[in-house]
Formats: sequence, C-alpha cells, structure tokens
Amino acid sequence: MKTEKIKHAYLYEKMEEHKVRCYLCSHKCVLKNRSRGICGVRENRDGILVSLVYERIIARHVDPIEKKPLFHFLPGSRSYSIATMGCNLRCLFCQNSEISQMPTDHGEIGGERMAPSEIVDEAKAAETSTIAYTYTEPTIYFELAIDTARLAIKKGIRNVFITNGYMTEDCLNEIYPDLHGANVDLKSFRDEFYKKQCGARLEPVLHTLETIKKMGIWLEITTLLIPGLNDSKEELKDIAEFIAGLDSSIPWHISRFHPTYQLKNRPSTSPESIRSARDIGYEAGLKYVYTGNLPGDDGENTFCHGCKSLLINRLGFSIRDNRITKACCPRCSTEIPGVWE
Repeated sequence: MKTEKIKHAYLYEKMEEHKVRCYLCSHKCVLKNRSRGICGVRENRDGILVSLVYERIIARHVDPIEKKPLFHFLPGSRSYSIATMGCNLRCLFCQNSEISQMPTDHGEIGGERMAPSEIVDEAKAAETSTIAYTYTEPTIYFELAIDTARLAIKKGIRNVFITNGYMTEDCLNEIYPDLHGANVDLKSFRDEFYKKQCGARLEPVLHTLETIKKMGIWLEITTLLIPGLNDSKEELKDIAEFIAGLDSSIPWHISRFHPTYQLKNRPSTSPESIRSARDIGYEAGLKYVYTGNLPGDDGENTFCHGCKSLLINRLGFSIRDNRITKACCPRCSTEIPGVWE
C-alpha cells in the first residue's frame, strides 16, 4: 500500500501568524493555520501550503480529443484524461459535481495513488497523443499537472487543459511552455451570473483568455447555454464579439444544458436555441462555431471559412472524414488554424 505523500504547494507566500496566501487561482485565498482554500484541496499546515490531491487520481480514461472538446487540435487522436477531486468554482450546474464538489460538500478526498511517472507511462502505453487535465479543474491539482506535463513532453506527449479559466497569470507562466492547448469555459458575459451561479467573477476569466492567446497556446472556448440565465441574444452577441476581438479563428463551442446538481429547475436547452447562438457567432465574424450535445447536427462539422467546403465530418466524438491537408483546405488552399500534426 502506498503511503500518503505530502506535496508542498506551488505559488503561495507565507504571512504573519502562520497564515499563507495562495496565488494559484484568482480567489487568492488567505488561509489561517489548518484551514483550506475555496477549492477544498489546499491546506495550510503550520504556515506551509500543501496539496491534498497530489498523486490522488479520481478519474482516468482514454478519450477522443473531440470529447474535451478540442476540434482543431490533433483531430481523431486519443487523449489520456485524468482528474483529482476538487474545484475552485461552485457552479450550481456542475456536470461532475460528485467529484468536483466532494471536498467542499462532504469534506472527503479520495482517489487512486498514481505518480506523474505512472500517468505518463500509461498514456504512452495507450498510444495517446496528449494528456488532458480535465473532468474537474486542473488548476486545483496544479502540482500534479505540471509535474506530469514536464515528464510527458520528454516522451513526446503534449498537454491540454480543460479549464474554467480562473487561474492566475502566475499559474500560466509557471506551466508555459509545457501546456500546448486549452479549452476554456466562458460561462457567461455577465459578472452577476458568475457571482450567483459560480461563486466567481467574470474579469479573471477574460484575462486568462487574453493571456493564453498571447502566449500562443492553442485556444478553444466553450459556453454551456442555460435557458433564461445566459442565453439572451444580447449576451451571446457580447460573447461572440469578445472572442472575435481576440481572434476570429478561435473555435467557439456552444453546448446544451441538461438539469443537474443544484440547477434542476431549468429545462434543457432547445436545439433551436443552440443553432440560433451559432448563427450569432457567425454574424459576429467568428470562423468556427460548433454545436455541442446535439449528435448528428451539422454544427459538429468543420467547414473551410474560405470556400465553405466540408473539411471534417464528425458524428459525436468520432471523425468520419478529415480532408485537411498540410493545414489547408484541399479545394481553395485556405490555411485552417489549428494543431494538425
């Protein structure tokens, strides 16, 4: 049986009276001795901040990269996907609340002991192209993520974050250049939504998106459309215009909401609302807008933004056909932004 490994946290400072301030995420928690952060998995022990989830994997699977979703990053490849318990947001609509909210809802932290080297060895044996830090929030298990990422690149495996974007710029600087791609949730374009529904703020997420883009990390963005909360035409237009202002080539994924966790009083998003949001994205000048949780919908496919010809034909998370050659459209030679090789 493996014994508990105490991992000193990264990115924090010591304060008076054994207090510490964490600089990993944008909450920047100040913790008294023996208290934990908002994430529930970082604890102050006598003036030393430690990670309670280092080498404690609660979920691991080999997934299609499309499931992340990342549609312009090695399409058709497989990704070794891992998570620990915990999250630094408290989204009432969390899709993985049984593991992300367990430390704060019930004070429990579980998981299988796996060292970074074991994670990388399994990813290599599974012949995956990437390791995805996903399912919960990779920021809160940053020590495990970055230690694993640095080993992964030595084995020719790239690293991607599926994240709520609530990390600090210090966090991104620490993992750069070992992070190659990210899908960031832009849950709303209203600060009030972030405060009431997620226990967070909008501005840090926008700053993260800008920082990732400036760093040259491949970026895709996802918005879960919740009826009556973040699906107005005005807000969707604001989101689309913000993304277009960063780069009109950033893929925007618009996904259906289904009632879950503490938000079961809302109906599922209608397919019509998803398709309408997609139209708004294109009207704002975005080149790639995708519909999520609508299997078989035309919005899953990738079309050339130049000649509009079909480039990647998808069904759910499967690739039926990929016609992109040398990062270009074979018909009109328009360059298609992404990571293809």
